[in-house]
Formats: sequence, structure tokens, C-alpha cells
Amino acid sequence: MTKENTIKSIHESLEKGEFSAEEIFKHYHDKINKKNKELNAYLSVFKDPQIEGSRPSVLSGIPSAIKDNILIEGEKCTAASKILENYTATYDAGVISKLKKSGVQFLGKTNMDDSAMGASGESSAFGPTKNPHDLSRVPGGSSSGSAAAVAADLAVFALGSDTGGSIRCPASFCGIVGLNPTYGRVSRHGLIAMASSLDQIGPLTKNVEDAALILNAISGHDEMDATSAKKEVPDFTKNLDKPLKGLRAAVPKEFMGEGLEENVKQLVLKTIAKLESLGVHVDQVSMPHLKYSIAVYYIIVPSEVSANLARLDGIRYGLSEKADNLFDVYAKSKEKGFGPEIKRRIMLGTYALSSGYYDAYYKKAQKVRTVIRHDFDKVFEDFDIIVGPTMPTPAFKLGEKSEDPLSMYLADIFTCPSKLAGLPAISVPCGITNKLPVGFQIIGRHFDEYTLLRVGHQLEKEGIKNQTV
Repeated sequence: MTKENTIKSIHESLEKGEFSAEEIFKHYHDKINKKNKELNAYLSVFKDPQIEGSRPSVLSGIPSAIKDNILIEGEKCTAASKILENYTATYDAGVISKLKKSGVQFLGKTNMDDSAMGASGESSAFGPTKNPHDLSRVPGGSSSGSAAAVAADLAVFALGSDTGGSIRCPASFCGIVGLNPTYGRVSRHGLIAMASSLDQIGPLTKNVEDAALILNAISGHDEMDATSAKKEVPDFTKNLDKPLKGLRAAVPKEFMGEGLEENVKQLVLKTIAKLESLGVHVDQVSMPHLKYSIAVYYIIVPSEVSANLARLDGIRYGLSEKADNLFDVYAKSKEKGFGPEIKRRIMLGTYALSSGYYDAYYKKAQKVRTVIRHDFDKVFEDFDIIVGPTMPTPAFKLGEKSEDPLSMYLADIFTCPSKLAGLPAISVPCGITNKLPVGFQIIGRHFDEYTLLRVGHQLEKEGIKNQTV
């Protein structure tokens, strides 16, 4: 087995009898025990393989890592927060039930930013995750542990969650594939909620074909999730090699301007040139309201955070501090259990939702969100995909932005616009600068993940991962 183990290669070896599912589990378990201390990718590691598949599947026996805000019955689910440090899940998330039916093995739960709030993996209550390419740098967040585990081959694939870019950001920084599906494509049942109108579960993988395989397995309507769409699930792996000639790609000028590091820009331009060589027609467009995305995002998200985290009150579950009265139980439990970033967002959100400010902030942000979505709708009248950088820079140093929240928030500048519109987007590695990977982002129409996967797959075959500047 090599670092490039993929779902397909492991499946073929299992089919040939080169090793058993138990042996592949032990192989990865041993690797985690050796490497996790330096990476801090896993918060908990399961001792025994779980093989429950009811039918043969390409995913049978494949070892996976699960972000620690996705519930697995009987296992701890901390969301990397002190307030849930000892919480044990009482049921399976919708995606976990589907993966179990496919025979997937779960290696453990992965580290993340505290309650999924962050873009670096540094806000975890249990210490930061390190980037496998450079241990002095962040892996990106909030799905930091899932991305680091896949990049270091401590899992064949992983699940993460994406609210403003939390799958695509670490995929870009760690040099792997990260897919954020259309809002509603994948059930959110059993995902610890941060911002309910934005949260979405998706795969982190070593190549695009693996992302398509996982999307096949986890997609579909779930009656336990009111936001789950009743849409037909196609086979996302079919015809990935279908020629791209005739497709039209838009490059927003707002994605290629101020704030984008020059070396990242050059790798993105090289990748766009590859698209053109594959027969894709590329034009620059303007999306004038994208500049408001960060401001809108950081009003809507804290507002939804303040509502969702009210349930962590020290009474029903999670950390509970003793006190003389009910109010003090609430206050002391939250003071001790919530980290600085959670407290910051709760205060921002509570303020934005408060009487006298709701119309000025939250209501106005929702109106601008609609305008941003209209920008995307207008572009998709003439184009099939929107392309550009995933992140404005490669992975930054640990501690470089942790004391500057605004700088950290601006890291989401290219990923959060598509989230506000509920669109699917994928990040594929498009090269190396100063020994650090860079991601290329492809955004598509609602429920058109297939086109993203097809384009990403063919760019991957063109060797864009090995481009340098």
C-alpha cells in the first residue's frame, strides 16, 4: 500500500484478496498511532473495525475519517469544544447510516475548529491540527483534521462540513480534493448545527473520482432533514471522461484582483489555460455584489450560531457547572465551555438579532444575500461553471492570523459567496508554490455536481497538481 491509496485501488486489492478489510483497518490504525501525535488530525481513534455493509459495494471495507461534528452512535462527538468534551452520540447521522450500509469502516473522529468556527484548525479546544506538507503551517479549517488525515494517508477518504468554505479551504491548503455539494443534496441530520442555512456535509478525497463515489453514497432525500431536497441522485462517476468541448467557464474579475497572492494567481491562470486547451470557452465576467459577501456572511452566520448554540446550556447535555441558581449554571457552563471564537460570534449574532438592530443588520444581510444569488443566476444564464482560486494564499503559519479575527475572516473571500447562494463547488489541487499546494475552485449550478466532477477529473488527468511557479 502506498500514500496514493484510493478507494478504487483499495477496492481492487480487496477483491483480489491481497489483504482483508481487517488488515487494511489495522494498517491505517498503526499509521495513525505513529503519526497522529505530530499532526493532531484525530481526536479519537476507534479500536475495532466496524463492517456492517448489507450488500457488496465499492466502498466495502474502505477506511474513513469523520469530522467530529458528525454523529456516530455510541461514540464521542465533541465538535472540538470543551462544552461537548464528554458528549456521546445517541444515534447515527444520516450520512453515517448510508456509509454503514455501504460497508465503510470508520477509523475515528477528526479534529476541527471549535464548533466548526474558523478557517485554520487552530481554535480547537484540543490543540491545532498541523499541515502534513509543513508542520509549522495550518491545514485550513474548519475541517482541518479530515483534510490532514487524507493528505497524510491516515485515511482513504474523510467527511467534513462546509459552512463558508470549511471543506474547500483545508482541501486547498493540504493539496487534496474537497467537494461542497449543493445545499440540500446531502442530509444534515446528525450534523451538529452551526449555521443551519449554510451547513453542508461533503467528502475530502485524494482524487475527483473518489469524491464522486462518496457523493453517490451519501446523497439523497432524508425525511429526518426538512432541508433535504427530493432530487434524483445520478451516478456521479458515469462519463467523467466525456469531452469538455463546448462548455463555457466564467472567471469573475472580483476573484482575480486585490488580495490574491501573485503565485496563486499564476497557477490559477495556468489551470484556466488547461481548460481552454480542453475545448472550454473561457470569458471574464463581473459579479459586482460579491464584494459584500464577507460582510453578509459574518452577519448571517453569527446570528444563526447564537440561536443554534443556545441549546448548549449546561442542563440538557454537555458541560454543566454547579451554581446556586439556574442563570449561573447557564453562565458558568458557557463561560468555561465556549472558546474565544464561539463567544465572539455569539455576541455578534445576538447583537444583530436584537430588538432595534434586526432590520438594520440581519434583515438587510438577507436581502443582500438574495442580490448575490442573483449575480450567480445571471452568470449561469450564459455559462456552465465559474472558476477561480479556492484560497487567496497557500497555507499560512500557525499563529500568523489567530490574533487578527478580521484577517482570518477574509480567508473565506472566494469560498463564502457560493455558499450564500447554496451552490455546489469543488476545490482541486492545481500546483505547488514554495513547496505548498494551491487549490483551484469550480462552482456550478444548483444540483449540477456532475459537471464540476467531470471538469475537475479531466483537469486532474492533465497533471495540474504538478504545476509549479
